[in-house]
Parts: sequence; C-alpha cells; structure tokens
Amino acid sequence: MNAIDRNDDASLADVSAEPILQLIDGFRRSKTLFAAARLGIFDGQRPEGDGVQRLLETCVVLGLLKKQGREYVNTRLADQYLRRSSPQSLYGYIEHSNSVLYPLWAHLENAVLDGGNRWRQTFGAEAAAASRRQLHGGEGFLRGMHGLGLLSSLAVAAAFDLSRYERLVDLGGATGHLALAVKERYPKIEAIVLDLPPVIELARQHAGDRVQLVAGDFLNDPLPAADLFALGRILHSRREDEIRKLLAKLHDALPPDGSILIVETLLREDGPAHGYLQSLNMLVCTDGRERTLQEYSRLLFEAGFKKICGKITGVPLDAILATK
Repeated sequence: MNAIDRNDDASLADVSAEPILQLIDGFRRSKTLFAAARLGIFDGQRPEGDGVQRLLETCVVLGLLKKQGREYVNTRLADQYLRRSSPQSLYGYIEHSNSVLYPLWAHLENAVLDGGNRWRQTFGAEAAAASRRQLHGGEGFLRGMHGLGLLSSLAVAAAFDLSRYERLVDLGGATGHLALAVKERYPKIEAIVLDLPPVIELARQHAGDRVQLVAGDFLNDPLPAADLFALGRILHSRREDEIRKLLAKLHDALPPDGSILIVETLLREDGPAHGYLQSLNMLVCTDGRERTLQEYSRLLFEAGFKKICGKITGVPLDAILATK
C-alpha cells in the first residue's frame, strides 16, 4: 500500500500546477483591465498614489502599457481596443463587464444549482430592472457590442456566398456593423437594420446613410419584406419556446428559398473554452444559453427550414445559414 501511495505521489509531482494557477489568477487579470479602463489609464489619465503605480506596472506586465523613460504609454493593442475614442474600442463592453457581469458572476454557484439568471440576487428588484434597461438599450453596452461586432462581422459576411440575395434585414442589428460588412462585400444587396428606436438613434452615428435604419420591435411588429434575415447574438439569450416562436415567424415571412443568417458562438466538443464560458455567462445574466450546430439545426428543422449549413469562422462569432 505504501509503495502504491509513493507511486501516486510521484505521478502527481510530474503534473504542473500552472494551469490551475492561471485559472486562479484569471479574475485578477480581468479586474486589473476593468479598473485601468474605468480610471482612464488608456486615455492618458494618471491619478497619483502608490496603488496607481502598482496598477500601471501590472498593465506593463500584461502587455497593455509600455514604459518610455518615466512615462507609461499605451501599447498598440491598448491604443486600438482600450482607448475610448478609438473606432475599434471595446471600452463599452469592458465597462459593462465590470459593472454588470462581474457582480452577476459572483453568484455563479447559485445559478448552477438553482437555475435562472442572477439579476435580482445581485442588484435587487429595482436595480435589476434598471440594469436590464441598460443591457437592452444602454449606450455604453451598445458601443461595447459595436466593438465586439467589428471583430467578427467581416468574417461572418464572408462565411457564405450571399450574392443571390437582394434584401437583407438585420433584426436587432444594433449599430449596423453586420449589415455594413455584408454591404461592403455585396454592394448590390439592399441592407436594412431593424431595432428599437433608442438603438436606431445611436446606429445613425455609426452607419450614417450607408444602410437603411428602421425603428421597430421584430418580436411584435410585422417584419419588412426580405429574402435574407440576420439574427446576430439574438437567439443565445432566449428560451427555446421564444426561439421557436421567432423562427416560425421568420419562416412565414420569407419567400421560397429565402434564408436566415444566424450569428452566434457555436459550441464544439474540442473547444475553444470561450463558447462554454459564454454559455455560463448566459446562465447568470439571461434565460438563454450557447448551443451546438446540431442543437440549432434541430430548432431550425422544426421551424420548417430545409437546408442548414454552419461555418466556424475563426473569430468570436460563427455563422449558420438556414434556407426555407
């Protein structure tokens, strides 16, 4: 028995603890980024104090800042994605992660065991309602979604041959990043963004007159005519009964051979971990989840779609094209 115990100890000694230590450190890295962004570090603000100095030094080690003499300046990475005035800034999503998602994730255990999102537990009933309004129409959140969208939309637009379509309506298209990417690749397609009135006002700042902007509620209002509907990051936040109802509505609205372009992170057994972490994120902050291509296909077939094709894009969001 002792010999077996020694052999087990020897085998354990060969396994590095580094992956576990990196996981333990993960929230510290995130919070360092969140704090530096909120304090304006990447926008040139430099509060004083020992704590600030420690924060600056840590940002250097993380590759977000570099030291030039006594000055700390942005790396190219931070200048492109963390500076608030950058066209590709992720600041809005970082701030949303800091103020909304980070507190929600503190109750992950409750979400796992009890089910259901953690808005009420985290913020209380009134704060939860305010936070939900921010989530669905807050300017900071939408600017964050714009930054995230820029990372994926060009690849999504290139995932399938869309040249046969004449009119794209991007449902819940936010700032229009996907519609603009499709329009850039297929100039002959008429591109329309349909979203709630406050969102459309913000979309004008990004899209201008390059695509048509229409205020409306795609869940409850009649849909504009189209032979291609797009759903970007819409289905993953909804329950299956809501998805079935929406897919049926889209199927009925499409002409023969019309299609829907679904833009979501597709779960795969071989990873990456991002999709599964995002599914946990949906657990704590919505009633939805991330899904595999097979799970989406089942819902699409049930709604009457005949031809379904999925593409792994190599960027944060993947694509599914489903044809009536």
